[in-house]
Amino acid sequence: MQTTLEFYQLTTAGDRESNQDCMAHRVCADYAVFVVADGLGGHHAGEKASQFFCRGLIALAEQFQPKIKLQPRQAVNDWVVAAVGRMRELFDGDPAAADAHTTCAILYLDDQQVITMHCGDSRIYRLNPSQLLWRTKDHSVTQQLFDAGKLSEWEMGVHPEQNQLTRSINVMAPVIVEIQQFPAMLPGETFLLCSDGFWESIKEQELLQLSQPNSGKAELKKMAQMAILRAQGKSDNCTVQWVRKR
Repeated sequence: MQTTLEFYQLTTAGDRESNQDCMAHRVCADYAVFVVADGLGGHHAGEKASQFFCRGLIALAEQFQPKIKLQPRQAVNDWVVAAVGRMRELFDGDPAAADAHTTCAILYLDDQQVITMHCGDSRIYRLNPSQLLWRTKDHSVTQQLFDAGKLSEWEMGVHPEQNQLTRSINVMAPVIVEIQQFPAMLPGETFLLCSDGFWESIKEQELLQLSQPNSGKAELKKMAQMAILRAQGKSDNCTVQWVRKR
């Protein structure tokens, strides 16, 4: 995977005082994993939640990767559960843990498959140069409204209940992530992983700019800046990872 993947990532606090988003990745010879997490909670609790989750997930990647080839869905679920267990250890009895939540968007790639794991409203998009193939479905009130035909895709991002989640990760609760398997990534395809501070101000058709053959770091930075500007002084933390197979 090291020789076939090109990737960039960026994160900014936007118009917030602190950045509670976190991102991490591990790219090896035979697999790669990328993760974006958006922390929720006051007094830096959310910041700790997202950082501890990402740290645990990446630290445990080598342990679970061989199992993924044998039992993919069970192995990745066990991996996320173990990452939350590591997250619990890192909180080390901190009373803030009860109010510390995080979303996650996780992309696992090897030569045979693509696996996504997500919880909350951090998203994964799969694109080729001509179309958006799919995105993960949020665990949120606005996704429910969208599914019921009451909101458009664009209206989801600007709705007053946009930040009302129906699912998140917390060390005090059972871990429930949505897991999906897909065919292996094709040359020329692009994946985007992002927090809601990125996607809520970007139209789906605009994302195709990031899937063009000549796009890369500069285009990703411009789109993130556009997302922040469109929020008109009320931008959330903005985090995005861009992954392409050559």
